[in-house]
Amino acid sequence: MKLIIDGKTIIAKPDQSLLEMIGELGLLDGTLANDPLAAKISGRVFTLNYIPVRLKDIGKERSSIRKAMAASDGTVKLLRYSDPVGRDVYNRTALFIILYALRRVWPKARAKTNCTVGTGMYIKVKGVEDFSAEILKQEVQKVVEEDIPLTRRRIPTTEAIEYYNSIGQLDKARLLAYRKKDTVDVYEQGDFTDYFYGEMAPSTGYLRSWDIIGAQEGFIFVFPDVQEPNKVSKYHEMPNFLNVHTEGKSWSELMKCETVADLNELVDAGGIRELIRVNEALHEKRFSQIADMICERGAKAVMLAGPSSSGKTTSANRLATQLRVHGKLPILMSLDDYYIDRDKIAPGPDGKLDLEHINTIDTELFSDQLKALLRGETVELPTFNFKTARREWVGHKLHLEENSVIIVEGLHALNPILLPKDLDSSLVFKMYISPLLPLNLDYHNRIPSSYLRLLRRTVRDYATRGASVQRTLAMWDSVRRGEERWIFPFQENADVIFNSSTLYELAVLKKHIYPLLLDITPADDCYDQARYMVKFLNFVHIADVDDEIPPTSIVREFIGGNTFYR
Repeated sequence: MKLIIDGKTIIAKPDQSLLEMIGELGLLDGTLANDPLAAKISGRVFTLNYIPVRLKDIGKERSSIRKAMAASDGTVKLLRYSDPVGRDVYNRTALFIILYALRRVWPKARAKTNCTVGTGMYIKVKGVEDFSAEILKQEVQKVVEEDIPLTRRRIPTTEAIEYYNSIGQLDKARLLAYRKKDTVDVYEQGDFTDYFYGEMAPSTGYLRSWDIIGAQEGFIFVFPDVQEPNKVSKYHEMPNFLNVHTEGKSWSELMKCETVADLNELVDAGGIRELIRVNEALHEKRFSQIADMICERGAKAVMLAGPSSSGKTTSANRLATQLRVHGKLPILMSLDDYYIDRDKIAPGPDGKLDLEHINTIDTELFSDQLKALLRGETVELPTFNFKTARREWVGHKLHLEENSVIIVEGLHALNPILLPKDLDSSLVFKMYISPLLPLNLDYHNRIPSSYLRLLRRTVRDYATRGASVQRTLAMWDSVRRGEERWIFPFQENADVIFNSSTLYELAVLKKHIYPLLLDITPADDCYDQARYMVKFLNFVHIADVDDEIPPTSIVREFIGGNTFYR
């Protein structure tokens, strides 16, 4: 069979793996920057250990995997660390190696993958008194140097459940009980077996750029640098961010909803309604506390930032309500109104407009107007017309009263370039908002916050903005790049970080998004992305409890019925 791998043609020999063919083509140089980690064939991701032509299949009817190969006309795209999917493959591989090394040194250790903190992943370790991040690092290095092949085996789901029950990993056994398929693919090494919901690199030797740093009750695994994968990222401690995520984990433990299996049991037993009420009460209490902090500070302006689909607009309105309780007159402002006319923005190197870039905002105008407002002057605010892509002046004038508080909401709200250099810092309160979901699939496999935000955005864009699922997914990588450059670097500088996630919303969002994802076909460029989302959601039970969700809930911003939008 003739294959075209990254534009190079090769004849696939029977029982020859993609990895072997890639080697023949001279596409391996031993660096993380250039070496492939996996392959995409007809919209699906495959391990490099995949064999396109098996000797035992010759003359037989094509299997489902062969159908994917045929649908691509033999075209194979290689995925490297520079590709977001390639990074997912690398991170899965790293997690397997870490857990395997941990088991070799401390067989009774129990690890919980908690969250991503900047350029690292925080993993909590329990069950051992003599844990040492340095010793773990040395053991991981040994495993990497051994270059152990990472192969998977397909076993009955019932067998996997029995195995995880037998070794005390009840979280994984309970989750697999919700699996619809009769079989499951597991990765094995000696007596260590684990399940990671996706492809991994061919061997442990692919873990080439990394570090392990000690942290409270565990350690931080530091990822490679995205721009220079052959180097380890610079890790900066983020105590405020980590504290907020730890607080979320504590609440999930208190509510007995740490994993998707826990959530499903609450859905099945009807306990989801109480979970909704408690989650919403926690949000309201936190907004009240933040309003207290703003008033105690005597701040006149709140700069509220967060990545896409964090719930910024609803949060701004709910904060405004709490400020009214203090006798304040909150005024909502959007940085979107300070966009520069589209025809005045210089395109990027690819010829496209980068609408996430700070240079799309008239930062000088905003800074001057904020300073004037805080001096007690009256200013005319701009309005950006998204239909004409131009700024307009429609006579919208603003003057602050003694008890006025401006709430400025926008992607770049925490960027210091927006604030006048001589401004009294006590007059400005900085707030960062993001859905830092504490819910895991199981203790080893977390659900990234970016995944929850993508679900939210897909549901909202389809329902309220007329955007197809394909369009939203196609834009997501660009959105993420903008966030990493213009939002995340400033999040730790906020006066407060608000966790806008709710433990219940995956079960609610599934009802709205699952049918849309099932309509994505292999012909769509986003097929693998949609398929990955479906695989996650297959474990989640739908909760038909929209009637329980308050009209001011952040979740309502995405599923509809939010009274702030009426």
